[in-house]
Amino acid sequence: MPRQDYRNQTVIITGASSGIGASFDKALAARGANLILVARRLDRLQSLAAELERKHQITATAIALDLTSPHVGVELKKAVADAGLTATSLINNAGFGTFGQFVDEDPARLSQEIAVDVTAPVQLSSAFLPDIIAARGFLINVASLAAYTPTPRMAVYGATKAFVLSFTEALWAELRGTGLTAFALSPGATSTEFNAVVGTDDATAGAKMRTPADVVATALSHLESRNPGPSVIDGRSNRLVASMGRLAPRRTIVTMMHRLTDPARRAGSK
Repeated sequence: MPRQDYRNQTVIITGASSGIGASFDKALAARGANLILVARRLDRLQSLAAELERKHQITATAIALDLTSPHVGVELKKAVADAGLTATSLINNAGFGTFGQFVDEDPARLSQEIAVDVTAPVQLSSAFLPDIIAARGFLINVASLAAYTPTPRMAVYGATKAFVLSFTEALWAELRGTGLTAFALSPGATSTEFNAVVGTDDATAGAKMRTPADVVATALSHLESRNPGPSVIDGRSNRLVASMGRLAPRRTIVTMMHRLTDPARRAGSK
């Protein structure tokens, strides 16, 4: 019997229209949770919400929101209240990356990346934590394997995910004893739209892909365990990579990552 009673949950999922977010939608709906689906594409969200309601007899509410907004926490809190809902749990899943030499990157795009990957999880966690604590729900912030090593050519993305990991692990400690479960989920390379948004497959350096369903299964298994820790990494090989990153000298790790993310290396191997 799962430790969580999902039938009493109303879960916000950001980035809900595709990839890991869509897999969270389906897995939680199948367990009986009601959902608040958040992304930019309202038509896609509404179609997904209708499908989940029909298949699982739950309530799924679609909310279109630009997560780069400087007031995203206040805006989503109001939208949820206007829908007559109270969120009991939150999954900060939305995020995107950029790839290239930092000196060549568009500063406006980098600002959007920081807004979605850092500011939005902080604001949304702040806005909804009182309700989640009262409901003894859960908070899952999606970080990345990139959180564990500096990532040349994805310097900002890696740094944002390192922030998410550190931020969430600190919350885990602060929230112990409240009945709320909080942890960071770190996927490695996963079959999503990530590379399409980045604009190159070099972003995952030819790594073997996990599926969104794999990642969500890892997250829910951790959530349902007796004493969930502050973070979990999806995939055995990814856990091994992260452990190596802790043991090797920083100079060695960042030099290795610089080679791994070099497009010329992959081009030469084809």
